[in-house]
Formats: sequence, C-alpha cells, structure tokens
Amino acid sequence: MTHDPSLEAFIRGIPKAELHLHIEGALEPELMFSLARRNGIALPWDNVDDLRRAYDFHNLQSFLDIYYRGTDVLHHVQDFYDLSSAYFQRAAQDGVRHVEMFFDPQTHTRRDVPLETVLTGLHGAQVDAEKRLGISSRLIPCFLRHLSPQSALETLRTLVPFRPWIGGVGLDSSEAGNPPSKFKDVFDEAREENFRVVAHAGEEGPASYITEALDLLGAQRIDHGVRCVEDEALMQRLIRDQIPLTVCPLSNIKLRVFSGMDQHNLGMLLQLGLMVTINSDDPAYFGGYVGDNYLAAAQGLGLGRAEIEKLARNSVQASFLDANRKQALLGEIDRFVGAAG
Repeated sequence: MTHDPSLEAFIRGIPKAELHLHIEGALEPELMFSLARRNGIALPWDNVDDLRRAYDFHNLQSFLDIYYRGTDVLHHVQDFYDLSSAYFQRAAQDGVRHVEMFFDPQTHTRRDVPLETVLTGLHGAQVDAEKRLGISSRLIPCFLRHLSPQSALETLRTLVPFRPWIGGVGLDSSEAGNPPSKFKDVFDEAREENFRVVAHAGEEGPASYITEALDLLGAQRIDHGVRCVEDEALMQRLIRDQIPLTVCPLSNIKLRVFSGMDQHNLGMLLQLGLMVTINSDDPAYFGGYVGDNYLAAAQGLGLGRAEIEKLARNSVQASFLDANRKQALLGEIDRFVGAAG
C-alpha cells in the first residue's frame, strides 16, 4: 500500500489508550547507555549501533535475553522516572490519553532493587505525565512465568501495600512450556485481594493457554491472544463476551509469530467482531510505538479510517478506567473524527 499522509495524521491524532506496554521495553538504546554511564555499569555492547544490530530476534526467548540484560542499568528512583517520562513524552505524540503500563517486579527485586524504588520512580512519572500531558495511567505488575509460582506469590504479597498505585496484575515472560495453570493459586489470591487480572496468552503458546487464562486465572483481558483462531469455540466465546485482546502487530512480526504484516490476523479478528486493540509491547526493541503499530497494520492489512476509529474506541472500552473517564475519552474520539471530516 502506498503511504497516505492523511491516514497517518488521522492515526497519530485520534485519541487512544495503550493497554500492552512493558515499560522496561521502552528503554531506548541511547537512554540505556546513558543510565549505564550514570550508574557505572558495563554493557556487553560497544555502542548504540552495536546494540541495535543485536535486535535480530528469532523468537520470544531471543528477545528476552537482551531485554533482561538491558534492565541491569535500572537501579534508582530517578532511573525509573526517566524511563517512564521518556515513554509518556513519546506516547503523547501518538494521541495516547491513557496507558495501562506493565512492569516486572521480579526482574528488579532479583537484582536487589527494592520494589519501593521501582514504584516510586514509575509513580512520580505518572503524576507528572497527567499534569503536563493529560495522560492518565495505571500500573500493572506482571509475574514472570519462567520463575516459580512461589516467587510470584511472594511478589504479590509485597504489592498489596501499594494497592492505590496498582491497577491490576498480569503474567508475562517465556510462554512456551509455562501454562497459566501453573499460576492458578497466585491469581486466586490476587482476586481475593481485589486486583484486576490480565495475562499474556496465545502468542507463542497455544489457544488452550487463552482458555486457561480465562478459566483458571480469571483474566479479564488477554494480552496478545492471536492464536485464538486455533479454537472455534474459544473464538465464539471471545466474540460473545467481548473479552479484549491487546494485540501488538510489530512485535508479532519481529518475533516471527507471523511472517509479515500482510499475514497478520488482526484485520480478520476485527472484522469478525472480537474486541481487538493495537499496542506497542516493547517499542524500543520492536521498531515502533503505538502510532507506528497502527500505521503498519493499516498499510499491511488495508485498514481505513473506520477500522482505525473502531480500534481506538476498543482501546478505551477495554481499559480499566471508570465509566465517566471512558465516556470522556469516547467523546474526544467523536470530536476528533467529526473534525477530521
């Protein structure tokens, strides 16, 4: 498809929410090297270009190996603040009005970085982003599924005192061989503590992982979920119950879930009536922030303004915002679309 500047302006401008963003995955190489210098940490790459050349991922694990190495530069409140502030500034350029931001507590506590340090830095950036940019946000700590359920349970219990700052809990990291059922007891306790629940499922793992996430974890939203097409009954359930899928197109191509954007099933899922949203996942590693993901999907799948508007509306409806804030954002979309003609 040829580049359409008017469609790109529409995509960048339309108010939207981002619901699948790992803040550690927004660590751009330039900031990574800056923080490494500030904190006296040696990186295995010589420079920014050398690091970018390492972004030739062949699956999820090959990405995670570099992702976790990059987090080694994050040690202090200011580091987490700077990381989050840079993301919010970039998101504002893409019309983002609300973010539900993942972070991985265990990645940091296992490096002896206190949870309070992580949360203080992230929360400070959230407060400032709302004041300066008008972007509201929620934090969603995720349990690392390649670690033990006991580690996840211990992490959950350390999160409870910070409940006012936390919008829910999730499950991420290496999906293959780590089914949601492994963490059933953890999420039973999370729900008892009145945390909302989301879970990564159906990216590298099979459609049955999506069903497990819904039935055993009580997930209210599925992160990725693109392999739902393998199970017709699951597809009908997702349509009937309007269970949101937070799809990440550029991530899926970069990690070879699909061979190319023209092969992605997002357009089909949207057409069938699933509650699909577009998100950036780990934008520093996968080649684009949320607007870039909308644009790549539009170009690769032939999506027009009507589909872009639907995706933006879905992102608001699928969020954990209260009804009043949702209505306000949907009203912003109405006004934007009306003015765009």
